[in-house]
Amino acid sequence: MANAEKTSIRIGLLGCGNVGAALASLLVDPSAHETLVRRAGVELELVAIGVNDPNKVRSQESWFPIHLLTDNVDAIVDRDDIDLVVELMGGLEPAGTLIAKALASGKAVVSANKALLAQRGKDLEELAQAQRRDLAYEAAVAGAIPVIRTLRESLAGEAIYRVMGIVNGTTNFILSKMTAEGLAYDEVIAEAQRLGYAERDPSADVEGYDAAAKAAILAGLAFDTSIDLEAVHCEGITKLRSVDLAYAAKMGYCVKLLAIAERIGDGISVRVHPAMVPLHHPLASVDGAMNAVFIEGAASGPIMLYGQGAGGLPTASAVLGDVIDVARNLVASTYQQPPRRHASLAMKATTDLVSEFYLSIEVLDEPGVLAKVADVFGTHGVSIRSMEQTGLGDEARLVFVTHLALEHAVAATIADLKNLREVEAVGGIIRVVGNDQEAQ
Repeated sequence: MANAEKTSIRIGLLGCGNVGAALASLLVDPSAHETLVRRAGVELELVAIGVNDPNKVRSQESWFPIHLLTDNVDAIVDRDDIDLVVELMGGLEPAGTLIAKALASGKAVVSANKALLAQRGKDLEELAQAQRRDLAYEAAVAGAIPVIRTLRESLAGEAIYRVMGIVNGTTNFILSKMTAEGLAYDEVIAEAQRLGYAERDPSADVEGYDAAAKAAILAGLAFDTSIDLEAVHCEGITKLRSVDLAYAAKMGYCVKLLAIAERIGDGISVRVHPAMVPLHHPLASVDGAMNAVFIEGAASGPIMLYGQGAGGLPTASAVLGDVIDVARNLVASTYQQPPRRHASLAMKATTDLVSEFYLSIEVLDEPGVLAKVADVFGTHGVSIRSMEQTGLGDEARLVFVTHLALEHAVAATIADLKNLREVEAVGGIIRVVGNDQEAQ
C-alpha cells in the first residue's frame, strides 16, 4: 500500500567530493526542482552532507547548501528524520559500517562504492533484504552507463554467457594515447595525471584493481552467484610497450584493458587483463576515457552499452537515477529485492582457460633461431597462426600469434623460451579476444 502521508524523502549525503558535490548540486538546483518532483513523485530534500572538512569550497553557486555541511557523519546516519542515505565516501571503512548501520536502522541506501560492494555486497544485500529496504548501486560500475539496471531488470530472464567491458577510463585513455601517438607508458601516465584522468597514485587503475572490483559486481549479477574478489584474476597495463601496441594495430587489433566474466562449462571465469581486440569488434572503437560494456546472452544476442564511465556529473547522474527509484519505492512502501545469488558456480583457474596469444620475442640474428623457437612451441602443443620476423642484429624480433591454446601450455612455452640461448627476452605477451573463437 502506498504511503499517502509521505510528501518528501529526506536525504543524508555522506561524502562531497567530485561526485558528491555534483549530486548535491543536482538535488538543490532551483531550475531542476520541478522536474525532480515530477519524476520522483515526491520532494527530494537534502538535509545533511557529511564531509571531512566543512570549510572546503565545494561549489561557486550561491544556492549550494553549504549550511548542510558537517564533519559528524555518524550523526547523519543516526538521525530518525532521514529516509535515505547516499554513500559517496569511497573506501571500505568507515563507509561499510555506516551503510550497515543505516540499513539496520531502516533507512534505504544508495552507494557508488565499487570496492565495498565487491567485497561485502552480499552481506549488505542480505541486511537490506531483512529490513525490506533498497540498496541501490548503479553508479558503482561504469559511471552513467546503466549496466547494473540492465542486468538486474532488462535482462533478468536472460541466460547470459559473457560480460566483457572497458570499465576503467584512466587505462583506456592511456592505451588510446599510446596507440595513437606511439608514446611510452611512462610518458602517457604523466600526461594523464596532469589532465586529471589519473590519480597521483594511479595503481588502483593501472594495476587493474578498480576494474577487478567492477568485474566481480558484474559477474555476480550476470550469473546469480557470489564472487570472491580475491579469486578475480587481475593484470594491469604497466608492462605494455608501445611497440607491441603498434604491432597489434598493424595486424588489425587494438589493445584494451578488459574486465571479462563468462560461463565456461559448469563454472565461470572472472578476470581483468590487457587484450588485443579486433578492430571490427564494437569495443575497439571505445577510445579516450570512455567506457563500454558488451553483454552476450543466449536469446538477446550481443548488446553494447557505451558512455561516460567516470567524472563527477556523469556518475552523479547515475546516483540521482537510483535516488529517484528509491524515493518512488519509499512512497509506495516497497523495495527492490536484491539479487538472489542462488547459484554456486566454481571459479575456473586462469591456467585452464583457452585463448589466442600474441608473443613478441627478442632474439639473436643468426641461422636456426626460428626453428629452435618453433620447436619450443610444438613441444607444448601451442600452434602458431602467424609469424613475422623484423629487424636485424641487435633489433631482431619474432612476433607470433597463436591459435587457441591453454594458458598453462603458453606459460610453459614462455618459460622454456627464456632458457634458450638464442632468446634475449620475451617481450609482449597479450591475449587475443573477440575473434568469435573462444571456447564456451
